[in-house]
Amino acid sequence: MILYTAFLIAFAVKSPIIPLHTWLPDTHGEAHYSTCMLLAGILLKMGAYGLVRINMELFSHAHSIFCPWLMILGSIQIIYAASTSFGQRNLKKRIAYSSVSHMGFIILGIGSISDTGLNGAILQIISHGFIGAALFFLAGTSYDRLRLLYLDEMGGMAIPMPKIFTIFTILSMASLALPGMSGFVAELIVFFGIITSQKYLFMMKILITFVTAIGMILTPIYLLSILRQMFYGYKFFNTPNSYFFDSGPRELFISISILIPVIGIGIYPDFIFSFSVDKVEAILANF
Repeated sequence: MILYTAFLIAFAVKSPIIPLHTWLPDTHGEAHYSTCMLLAGILLKMGAYGLVRINMELFSHAHSIFCPWLMILGSIQIIYAASTSFGQRNLKKRIAYSSVSHMGFIILGIGSISDTGLNGAILQIISHGFIGAALFFLAGTSYDRLRLLYLDEMGGMAIPMPKIFTIFTILSMASLALPGMSGFVAELIVFFGIITSQKYLFMMKILITFVTAIGMILTPIYLLSILRQMFYGYKFFNTPNSYFFDSGPRELFISISILIPVIGIGIYPDFIFSFSVDKVEAILANF
């Protein structure tokens, strides 16, 4: 129990899990967007990977005791981070809080102690790794042109930058779990994992599903608000060092390279499951 708690705190900082998440938005808000891509796409996911490989696999008895609290924490995290994200003026901080919210689904999948839920958590780790990195990349390309990060100072970018607008819109839809994208499949499978779990009472499963569904309703609010504030309306930019040119071949190549696996996983998630199913069954055999 002591070792489990120590590793849980360590991975909660890394993941991050509330209330140990406060370093992440400030880091994303100040860091260069290439650093944000590495942080959102790879480094945060190592915390979730550690929860699966160390906390679940090595300390299975302690995990079975802690998992109801993880489920409660994950549900709170989804709603709290989604609500907080909507109040952020800084574009990168808003995307950072959306990352914290999406990590809540991974916690729910890990806490469900079901093969469906854990497979969904692994799929969400991979899916959000692509989507989060792509959103920070597009936020960085927008900053390179406008030299602005605050959403209330932006607007009207869709007309001078249609390619950035199109890719940003598609990836925002992927983040809010549009069917056909990897985020939809991952979150849906996590829901199935919660409902089919044998660990919890029926009323608790219904309550967690209901609370999580509220978080999924809040997600489109802050993501569509980003699109509205950045790309719609009219704004005359008098900012020095602003360059109104659209995405070039290099940026299009990076964006499309990230977008292809997001759509591919959404259409055919069995490709990911073919690698994870056997190991998930081996981990859950300890419970």
